[in-house]
This record gives sequence, structure tokens and C-alpha cells, in this order.
Amino acid sequence: MDDKDEGSFFGTGTETLSEEIEDLKKKETSQAQLVWKRFKRNKLALVGAGILITLIIIAIFAPFIAPHDPYRTNTDRIREDPSWDHPMGTDQVGRDTLSRLIFGTRIALFIGLLIVAVSGSIGVTLGLIAGTYGGWVDEVIMRVVDTFLSFPVLIFALAISVALGTGLYPVIIAVGLIIWTEFARVTRGEVLSVKQETYIESAEAIGENKRNIILRYFLPNILPSIVVVATIQMPAALLYSATLNFLGIGAQPPTPSWGQMVRRGSEFMQFYPYLAIFASLAIVITVLGFNFMGDGLRDALDPVRGGS
Repeated sequence: MDDKDEGSFFGTGTETLSEEIEDLKKKETSQAQLVWKRFKRNKLALVGAGILITLIIIAIFAPFIAPHDPYRTNTDRIREDPSWDHPMGTDQVGRDTLSRLIFGTRIALFIGLLIVAVSGSIGVTLGLIAGTYGGWVDEVIMRVVDTFLSFPVLIFALAISVALGTGLYPVIIAVGLIIWTEFARVTRGEVLSVKQETYIESAEAIGENKRNIILRYFLPNILPSIVVVATIQMPAALLYSATLNFLGIGAQPPTPSWGQMVRRGSEFMQFYPYLAIFASLAIVITVLGFNFMGDGLRDALDPVRGGS
């Protein structure tokens, strides 16, 4: 082969490689468009997305949105009914209920995200290890998962919270340590599915170590499933944290938190029901938003498993 032919050969190879890369980019783009198209067809998913976007905006701009200082008390306006000045009334020490609900959005999302981060870190790590190594390692990890699934979630979380003390972080740790099992199960299942692909067998055949296989092949492929689980686990995190807060564990007065507002408001439910109702509605709407969003993502990313 002369120099001209050799240059032509390598040039063709480079062009072919470039074409393959372009084809892969187009395929990824078309896949993303297909996922978005499926997601848009689910009206409840769009509603959920709208709720979550609204909550995020409220949490970020709370100081500018809230009509009053959520910590300021006014003994002359204790438990006032809803009015133009206080659209959701005032609480038992004269604080504006609407302002406390708005600032409570920050606390709720902050706690929910940290709980999911803690539980996701534990569950995904153990799921990756179980699915990758298999054998007795997989057996031990899955038996631990079964053990945690047998515990009453709220009672276990309550026990951990009491042991760690009051405050936000004991609740985050307690709930995160109990709801990681779903992350582990889904991650393990996805890894076992990806493990059957030929490129995984090729990577093992050329001597790729387990760590590289996990980081380069397993984790990127299962990331969409992890995102879906995280979105679906957020409502559970919010409900458990709100319940513990209602029981007096978690954010302490005067911090504006929805669980604490429901607890304080329930003491005056007969004569001032709005004190508990508005905070309860905030929890319900937030949980529904995450549920709708999670279901929509699941169906869009995996229409067969999602039932579409």
C-alpha cells in the first residue's frame, strides 16, 4: 500500500468513527425527545411538574413572597380568622400563617432532599455491590434489605430519632436509614439486567476491574431509574419527616415547619380549624406533586414497566 492509499485508508477510518459518534448523538437526542413526548402525554405528570416548580420558586423567593415576618408575634392579633391582611389567619401567638407556610416550604424541601440523598447513597451503593459481585455478597445484602423491610418504618425512625435527639438532622438520618431499601432493590435489579449486555462481557474479558465497570458502565445506565426512585421516594420522606415533626421531633419552634403547624393547630381544631387545615393541605399538595411527577417519569423512561 503506497502513501496515498494509506492516507486514504486512515482518512476513511476517521470519517467512519466521526459518523458513528454523530449517529450516537442523534440517537441520544431522539431518545430524549421520545421521553419528553411520552412525559407530555401524561397530564397528571405535567401537573406534578408544575406543582414542584411552583414550590421551588416559593422556597427560593420566600423572603420576597411572604407578606409578613414568619417569626414576628403579635399578641393583639392571636388566632384571627383569615382576612385581607392575613389571608390564612394568624396562629396562637399572632404570627401570620401564610408567611409561615411559605417559609415552611424551604424546610420541607430541604429535609426531603437530604433524606433522599442519604437513603439514595446507602441504597445505590449497596445495590451496585450486590448486583456486581453476586454470590454470597448479594445474598447477605439482600437479607439485610429484607430485615429492614420487616421493620415498622415509623416506629423504627421514631426510635432512631429519639436516640439521636431533637432537631432536623436526627430526623434526616433516621428516615434516611430506613427508606434506602427501595434504592437498593431497584439498583440491584437494573445492574443484573445491564450485566447481561455483551459490552459488559467484553469489558470483563479485557480485564476491566469491577470499580471501572461500576463507574463507567453500570452507573450511567441505571441513572434514569435512580432518578425515578428518588422522585417517588420524596413523598415518603416528606410524610415521615412531617409525622415525626408532628410528634415533636425535628424542627423546633419558632422554626416554621408544616408538621409543627399541624400539631399546634390541632389543639384548636374545634374553633380554629384553619390553623391545621392549611398546613395539612400544603403537605398533601406537595406529596401529590412528587407522586404525579414520579409516575410520569417512570412511564416515560420505561413505558413497559410503567404500564403504558
